[in-house]
Amino acid sequence: MRKVSQAMVSAMVAMSVLGGCSFGGGEGGDEKKKAPEKKLGDKGTACVLPVHFTLATSWKAEAITQATVDQMGPLGHQGPLTPACELDAKPAGNIGFLTVWSGTKGAAAPGGTSRALMKEFVAAEHFESKLKLREVKAGGLSATEASYTVADPSAGEVRPERALAVMTKHGGVVLHLGGLDADEHKAMLPAFELAKKSLGLTS
Repeated sequence: MRKVSQAMVSAMVAMSVLGGCSFGGGEGGDEKKKAPEKKLGDKGTACVLPVHFTLATSWKAEAITQATVDQMGPLGHQGPLTPACELDAKPAGNIGFLTVWSGTKGAAAPGGTSRALMKEFVAAEHFESKLKLREVKAGGLSATEASYTVADPSAGEVRPERALAVMTKHGGVVLHLGGLDADEHKAMLPAFELAKKSLGLTS
């Protein structure tokens, strides 16, 4: 199983998630000029992050606290990063998560490169193979995108994975898309692409 997002699929399905937040529609205000709609990552949203982006309709966002990370033990780290926010696809009809990871040490330290961060992040995966890295634009940000596969010996299958790494003045951030299996991963890719397209830095 994957270190966090895949491991948490079964665990989080079994537990009810409290305090989540779903995004997708704008708010009212017919007579007043609408304020810019907040994106996930901005202050006042479910997860306050170094980056912000548009969350796909019906997906549910849940911040991961430091106390939760501490309870997770080794599962609470991947390379120099720890999970900061889990975006659950179940309300949208899929099984899987888009996880936001962040950190400030090692390859994630401010001033580093997104490529070095991505290499270290993927290297911490179990049973990773067929890694492909490419430099891309995510919103207006320079980023490194990775696609690779992860073997799950217990399930006897190989699953595709996708991740996007960016550097900010607050350290490195990786958006990672897993999925219960290849079909679920494929169905959730539009949410990953939406996050990538709308990515920006929070103030």
